[in-house]
Amino acid sequence: MAQRANLQPQSVDAPLTQFATFLVLSVHDHPDALRTARATVAGIADLAKNITIRDLEARFTCTVGIGSDIWDRLTRLPRPAELRPFPTVQGSVHTAIQTPGDLFFHIRSERRDLCFEFERQLMDQLGDAVAVQDETVGFRYFDMRDLLGFVDGTANPVGPAVPDAVLVSQADTSGVGGSYVVVQKYLHDLTAWKALSTEQQEAIIGRTKADNVELADAEKGQQSHKTLATIEDESGEEHEILRDNMPFGSPGAGEFGTYFIGYTAQLWVIERMLQRMFVGDPPGLHDRILDFSRPITGSTFFTPSASMLASLEDD
Repeated sequence: MAQRANLQPQSVDAPLTQFATFLVLSVHDHPDALRTARATVAGIADLAKNITIRDLEARFTCTVGIGSDIWDRLTRLPRPAELRPFPTVQGSVHTAIQTPGDLFFHIRSERRDLCFEFERQLMDQLGDAVAVQDETVGFRYFDMRDLLGFVDGTANPVGPAVPDAVLVSQADTSGVGGSYVVVQKYLHDLTAWKALSTEQQEAIIGRTKADNVELADAEKGQQSHKTLATIEDESGEEHEILRDNMPFGSPGAGEFGTYFIGYTAQLWVIERMLQRMFVGDPPGLHDRILDFSRPITGSTFFTPSASMLASLEDD
């Protein structure tokens, strides 16, 4: 923990806010584009400060993630031990797909206008050095619920457990103080979901809908989403991740979804969770939430410590 303290982390554990923008960009393969992208991410703290100062109570933050394919060209820093592209996970029915992305910006605030203004200034700086792969605007829905009607993020670590769950330890010296982040954009079939009874929905999720009480795990056979998303190692120790999922959508366009974002100190934890969800445990019994929620993106990034990010300017 001492080495972590010397490397100020980015705000991966910032409080949950009312609004967020999730921005995935690709950097054009040209020296000028790389220089522009490097200078922009190195100076992200100054850009964020320009927005934060407008309303200190709005809890504005921006976290920057860097993808595997561009890491060596953009940073010239040692590669974090587990950094690799998002793995395509092919189940018998559903597939977790991989989509492009070199840079990821997780922009959060209690005010939508601050997220908008930061993104505007960010894109002005990046200019034609980048191409937008995905831009999703999320919002908090009632009492932390997703658009399926269930409370989301219940399994998040709290208090002193957060740093151990999300910040890379000294065992991964090239990534210490940083965090791996996996993002997926899911679209919901709400018509089919609403055709289920509340009891059927609760069995799929593994919690009660009204009061968010955890249901017992099935002794064998089909497991709930809650069970399949709980990851234990060979010794039986549970490994937590920090989710900052948000609903998004447009009723007029008939689009309803959840943007999954998971921060973790160990990338294998989320990768194993995806295997359990899409392949099933036992294999063949996939997470039934996937029958109603379809992933249309999938990317992995690493968020270096704030000090390492700022050091890129020296390059």
